[in-house]
Amino acid sequence: MRIATWNVNSIGARLETVLAWFRVEQPDVACLQEIKCVDEKFPAAEFEQLGYNLALHGQKSYNGVALLSKTPLEDVRKGLPGDEGDDHARYIEAVVSAARPVRVASIYLPNGNPIGTEKFVYKLRWMDRLACHAGELLALEEPLVLAGDYNVIPEPQDCDNPASWMGDALFQPETRAAFRRLRWLGLTDAYMEVDGAPGGYTFWDYQAGAWRRNHGIRIDHLLLSPQAADRLTGVLIHRDARGMDKPSDHVPVVAELDLG
Repeated sequence: MRIATWNVNSIGARLETVLAWFRVEQPDVACLQEIKCVDEKFPAAEFEQLGYNLALHGQKSYNGVALLSKTPLEDVRKGLPGDEGDDHARYIEAVVSAARPVRVASIYLPNGNPIGTEKFVYKLRWMDRLACHAGELLALEEPLVLAGDYNVIPEPQDCDNPASWMGDALFQPETRAAFRRLRWLGLTDAYMEVDGAPGGYTFWDYQAGAWRRNHGIRIDHLLLSPQAADRLTGVLIHRDARGMDKPSDHVPVVAELDLG
């Protein structure tokens, strides 16, 4: 099973680019972030024609996450537990039907900038809520993939110029510590498990020639439960997607699990 995560940065603005990638790569499951539309405006028909079942948790103009699967999606959960007042569409979870079912979540973790504001507090609280929910899911002892745009640069090797990110919420000590606490629950960072080489960037800003100069960061992650990590056979960062027509500033990351 090939599971992709991709922050598409507006499905409406980049539909043809996203569809072109899907037609070639045909992932079994895809976790999308920043679809930036309500459920009714998502181009469901175009993806259904490619053979996908959809679960959507959209929001007008901002945020929005989606799950697409070649097999039916069951036990769908929209929204991260722990704060009934949080109306941001940043989390959707479902069980992917297969010979060996896999629970998959699409995550768009808050950016948190600027630090020293309520936005950074919200980010850290959201990460605490995610850790709490992840602990509950891990107790189920089933294959689990928590995939998405975490807006976290885990280590200095995950950016080309660490000094330039010192004042950013993505690289703050509190942010990185919260990410470590999440992994220490028993989750495996798929890229680090399979490859781990410095320079495995997944995001290049639109500004200042970041893509051309390879001024990137690794912030899109797939975290796996032990039951999923044991079946991990490969991870590929689709860097070439950043050079497509009307690209997202993120690229797809695809993990492969042997569920036979």
